[in-house]
Amino acid sequence: MLQRVFASLADGAVHSGESLAAAHGVTRSAVWKAIEALREFGLDIEAATHRGYRIAPPTEALDPGRIRGATSAFRHLAVEWTLPSTNTALLERPPPPPGVVDALLVEQQTAGRGRRGRSWLAPVGGCLCLSLSTQFEAPPPGMGALPLCVGMACIAALTALGAQDLGLKWPNDLVRREDGAKLAGILIELRAEAGGPSHVVVGIGINTRLPTSVRSELQRSGVLATDLAQLGVDAGARNRIAAGVLDAVARNVLQFATAGFAPFAPRWAAVDTLRDRPVVISGSPTALAEGIARGIDPEGCLQIDDAAGRRHKLMSGEVSIRRAAA
Repeated sequence: MLQRVFASLADGAVHSGESLAAAHGVTRSAVWKAIEALREFGLDIEAATHRGYRIAPPTEALDPGRIRGATSAFRHLAVEWTLPSTNTALLERPPPPPGVVDALLVEQQTAGRGRRGRSWLAPVGGCLCLSLSTQFEAPPPGMGALPLCVGMACIAALTALGAQDLGLKWPNDLVRREDGAKLAGILIELRAEAGGPSHVVVGIGINTRLPTSVRSELQRSGVLATDLAQLGVDAGARNRIAAGVLDAVARNVLQFATAGFAPFAPRWAAVDTLRDRPVVISGSPTALAEGIARGIDPEGCLQIDDAAGRRHKLMSGEVSIRRAAA
């Protein structure tokens, strides 16, 4: 019921409770309950007295047919209404053969995960939650740099749609360069035999248009967030955004599977938001607490020069990096 009401309201027009009830064969009370539930899930729905309900500005419901029509990169592509996690769902399924990619998107992700076990807030209609699944025959060189290749694909796709001022914050965040506000996160998960085939799942969460309440909640937790609407993209065109991101990411992942990070290395410097900046480090297993970021090595490790000029390498997942105050 929630999915059907959301799809009806996605055009941004005003729909009366009576017309929604008739269209879906339910009572007006059931429609009201669905509206309230969608609001609780973060969807901004306006109520006009004696007229009805609308989503303003309009935001598309995800449509697998429209997404598939804009990309041919996938064997299977599906959209679910609600899941705990798209990554978990794909990891529980058999992997595709090498060179083949499956994709899964969800409107309401109830237990999305970020890096180091953090939760990912994903309001219905205000975020894209998606995952891709493939198989690597053997771990390619620089496996730790895979999130960076995925991030570069996202930047290329979103820039083509009008996004401005995007960069990557090692190891897996898309940010607005101006202030480091977070737009998207990437979570790579593997299931592998030692030296053998690897089931690789790439999860991506992108803020399309965050409600004020969610933005405030993120700020209270210490996260400065941005969204595609603020970056110059038509954030309501979620199917076009999803297709562009999925297509670009699938291409990069398949290229990485055969060639590793080497083909992508020349492009990394252009999107690296930490390069040559002073950074502070928290949660490091070493005594290193601050230094100057000097890019990454061929394995995807962040290189930090300490005050004495000694170089240290930090692996993905070990630390949290923040740009030091000027």
